[in-house]
Amino acid sequence: MKKQWWKESVVYQIYPRSFMDSNGDGVGDLKGILSKLDYLKDLGVDVIWLCPVYDSPNDDNGYDIRNYKAIMDEFGTMKDWEDLLEGLHERGMKLIMDLVVNHTSDEHEWFLEAQKSKDNPYRDYYIWRSGEEGKEPTNWMSYFRGSAWEKDENTNEFYLHLFSKKQPDLNWENEKVRKEVYDMMTWWLDKGIDGFRMDVINMISKDQRFPNAAKEHENDHYAWGGSYFVDGPRVHEFLQEMNREVLSKYDVMTVGECLDVPPEEALRYVGEDRKELNMVFHFDLMNVGCGPEGKWDIIPWKLTDFKKVMHQWQTTLDGKGWNSLYLNNHDQPRMVSRFGDDRNYRIESAKLLATLLHTLQGTPYIYQGEEIGMTNARFSSIQDYKDIETLQMYREYKEKGHTEQSLLKSIHERSRDNARTPMQWNGGKQAGFTTAEPWIRVNPNYKEVNVEQALAEPDSIYYYYKKLIQLRKQHDVIVYGNYRLLYEDDEQIYAYLRTLDKDKLLVILNYSDREANFNYPSDFVGNKKQLLISNYSAIEDANNEGVTLRPYEARVYKQTL
Repeated sequence: MKKQWWKESVVYQIYPRSFMDSNGDGVGDLKGILSKLDYLKDLGVDVIWLCPVYDSPNDDNGYDIRNYKAIMDEFGTMKDWEDLLEGLHERGMKLIMDLVVNHTSDEHEWFLEAQKSKDNPYRDYYIWRSGEEGKEPTNWMSYFRGSAWEKDENTNEFYLHLFSKKQPDLNWENEKVRKEVYDMMTWWLDKGIDGFRMDVINMISKDQRFPNAAKEHENDHYAWGGSYFVDGPRVHEFLQEMNREVLSKYDVMTVGECLDVPPEEALRYVGEDRKELNMVFHFDLMNVGCGPEGKWDIIPWKLTDFKKVMHQWQTTLDGKGWNSLYLNNHDQPRMVSRFGDDRNYRIESAKLLATLLHTLQGTPYIYQGEEIGMTNARFSSIQDYKDIETLQMYREYKEKGHTEQSLLKSIHERSRDNARTPMQWNGGKQAGFTTAEPWIRVNPNYKEVNVEQALAEPDSIYYYYKKLIQLRKQHDVIVYGNYRLLYEDDEQIYAYLRTLDKDKLLVILNYSDREANFNYPSDFVGNKKQLLISNYSAIEDANNEGVTLRPYEARVYKQTL
């Protein structure tokens, strides 16, 4: 397998609004991030992924971009951004930026021009259709619920917005749009950035017939039209063009956010011969525990479902493409609350999940606060939530008769705001994030869960992450070894072997709050093995054939033949 720096890297994702406030206005900013670079360097991460810091009216927290070449006032200035880039590079770290080019803000100059008249030169930068008898052109539902079309009263036509109505979709069929995007990407790369995370990149190509989508229920007003814009007809043509015109000219990493992409289809994006992207973020794991109605329809999940997803991605991409490894981010609830036990075994289960992410084949992504085991916030009032998706769901479901209690239960489990509460730096006022009232409330558990406490405790989650990152740099088998699943049908144990040349890695994870018995595979029994890391204090094995694992226990052994 071809070695690449981005395969060997560990990425740390920063949500700037919630990371560190330097000027006391309650909003995180670039100078705040700059002040914490030594913390990130000490953790050992190689790459920082910065969520959007571009000029934006903030309808969707920066994912509605007004000017791609300017910095949002709340976050600072272009000079602050340049200082941050320099600070990262001085410390041997790299920076990847968020690329949001499926849509812009409705306040972007292109859209302001497009709205003026049907024959404006910028009209075709967006997707416009006339509706019949005043109705929307199609029954497509927006990702944030409601119609994906908004009527523009000035020109009496509808524009497409797969997300908020303040996020009109760009028309990638227009060659001028593509050139504008490629020129903007080149501008940032020439400033010295090291790559892009590409927002909903597999939605940029739409079926130009714009048909209605099939309704799940007869009485539904709108329907999910994903089959007409997810993995659309020309998406690979566009990405290969992007690679040819821009990406191939730089030594950068790329990761594309790709909704509803199975591993076989992902190979068309990340195959080493495809000349498109390095990695994709898939959503198969994020759909574990979601019922037929989607993310707010919460059902119990099984470990076998979780393992099946991981196994498919590990084996399908092996030797042909590359995985991204994540269990939470700015759009997902906290992983220890979702896939661990944040009440009784927060520390143990946070370490177990970290062990999984850092010992599979692929590039691990750490979301800010994950390294100290931050949890879902579970605010008691809807007034404390800020996320556009959460608030629109709340209003719509309330109108349908859902109770306040049931809605808050779903929000406590799934709201994007669970990941967006301020970084918990210490046990002082506002968790050390700001001296003012923060833009969103601090998680009430900040006095027990914070960086200062984690740095003072030698056995903390933070130091466990630091050791995992170091191990990845020391042992090629962790990065490049192939993957073999053990205990496939077991609902308690997730175990697998990684093999590279003469090195073998055995990862054993007890995904439960009960003890579990594990028998070593035959090629491990009787052979000398080294315990690389465990989330419990080290103990000798009672015998050489197996081990009894404690609740949420994780062990990683290495053996060299």
